Amino acid sequence: MPLPQLTEARAPLTRAIEAITPQGTREAVQIPAERPLTIYVDKRELVTLMTLGARPEWLVLGYLRNQRLVRAVDEVESITVDWEVGAAAVRTRGGIDHIEARTASRVVTTGCGQGTVFGGLMDELEAVQLPPATITQAQLYGVLNAIRLQESTYKSAGSVHGCALFRGEEMLLFVEDVGRHNAIDTIAGWMWLREPQETGADKVFYTTGRLTSEMIIKSAQMGVPIVVSRSGITQMGHEVAQRLGLCAVGRAVNRQFLCYAGHDRLLLQPELAPPRLRSGD
Repeated sequence: MPLPQLTEARAPLTRAIEAITPQGTREAVQIPAERPLTIYVDKRELVTLMTLGARPEWLVLGYLRNQRLVRAVDEVESITVDWEVGAAAVRTRGGIDHIEARTASRVVTTGCGQGTVFGGLMDELEAVQLPPATITQAQLYGVLNAIRLQESTYKSAGSVHGCALFRGEEMLLFVEDVGRHNAIDTIAGWMWLREPQETGADKVFYTTGRLTSEMIIKSAQMGVPIVVSRSGITQMGHEVAQRLGLCAVGRAVNRQFLCYAGHDRLLLQPELAPPRLRSGD
C-alpha cells in the first residue's frame, strides 16, 4: 500500500507577549500560537482549521479520515503544508466522489477550534465494531500518572487541549492543539500511516476535553474502545458510547474517576481506590 508523501512543516507552538500583573508590573508570558490552516483537496477549498500546527500533515490526514471523505490512506497521494500562506494542499490519486454533496451538510458541534462534522457520520455507527479490549484500574492510574508527568504547552502557556494515545500504560503519542478535535484528528492521521501494524484494538485514548458525541465517534472510527477524559461527558456522548459498547471514563484526575459507559471493560481493583470521604469530612 503506497503511503502519501508528506511535508514536515513546523511552526512555533507558542509566542512571547507582555502582560500586566495585578501589581501593575509587566511580565513576559507565553501564549499558544494559534494560526489558520486552509485545506485544499485537488485544488478545491475544503475547510479552514485553527491550529497550533505541531503536526499539520497528520492533522489533515486524520481530518479527512474522521470526516469519512477518504476511505483508505493510499487514496491520498500527497499533503503539502506551507505556513507562509497558511495552506495544506492535498492531492488524491483518483479524486473524492461527490465531494460537493458530501461536504454540503454540516452539524456544528460543541467543540472549540473548528468542531464540525460532515453530515452522515451518525448514520454509519451501525458498521462500527469495537474489539473486546479491557483496562485495569491499575493501568488507568498509570495513564493518569503519565499525563501528570508529561511536559506540555498547557503547563507553559495554557489555553490548549491535550490528547494522547496509550498502549496499556505506555504513551505512544501526545498531541496538543487549540481544540481537542484537532488533537484527536492528528492522532488519527498518525495511526492511519501505521496501519495495519498499529490498530486501535489495544489502545486507550486520553483527552483533556469533554467527551462529546463527536469525540466518542472519532475514537470509535479509530477502533479505540476505551476513552479517558479529565473532564465529563455530554448526554449525546453518553448515548453514543453506550450504543457502541465503548468504555468512557471521565473526571479522571489522580485516583478519582467516573466510568460512565462500557463498565464491563473496566476491571476494578477496589484495593487501589482512595478512601471514600464521609459526609461532613
